[in-house]
Amino acid sequence: MKVIIIGCGRVGSNLAQTLSQRGDTVTVVDSDSTAFDRLGAVFKGKTISGNGFDRDVLVQSGIEHADALVATTTSDEANVTVARLARQVFKVPRVMARMYDPRKAEIYHRLGVQTISLVAISTERMVDLLGYSPMGASVSLGTGEVDIVNVDIPHPLIGRTVSELVSAGEFQLVALTRDGRTFLPVPGTIFQEGDIAHLAVQSASMERLKSLLEL
Repeated sequence: MKVIIIGCGRVGSNLAQTLSQRGDTVTVVDSDSTAFDRLGAVFKGKTISGNGFDRDVLVQSGIEHADALVATTTSDEANVTVARLARQVFKVPRVMARMYDPRKAEIYHRLGVQTISLVAISTERMVDLLGYSPMGASVSLGTGEVDIVNVDIPHPLIGRTVSELVSAGEFQLVALTRDGRTFLPVPGTIFQEGDIAHLAVQSASMERLKSLLEL
């Protein structure tokens, strides 16, 4: 996976090191070149000195072919600006913006930006959200305890009812997209090939959902 990280502070550098060690292709952008010292000698990725919301800098970082972008600077406004640019202009599939002020999160959610409050989320959780390929997180609710995720229905569930993809207190099917149309299913609705399920998932139950889906 090709990941761009904007901001090489404590969070950005930790995330970059973790992803790089996992084998992902990582590019880190920061306006202060001395910030890259935090990455250490073992970091195998690329570093670019420049402004993270400068279009030319983003193109240089490889955003046109990126699988994900995470904005982790010290400015909420800068992070959201970069995230919206990545999502709307460059069509990056997975985009996250670090937020200091949780009161702004709902506003940015409505603008289609997934925000991460680091008061309640760890680097490992961010890595999980970035790397969960069959399951894309579209919105993180509250301070990260619940995610709304989009799941391509796997073959073993085709022909079975949506009630089989519900576990009280762990995950709940919210809506279903079929042939480009999204609707609210009933318990007896039968999954078809190509369906996309939209589920609310308790963060602690993500592994159980993966197991159920055999991902």
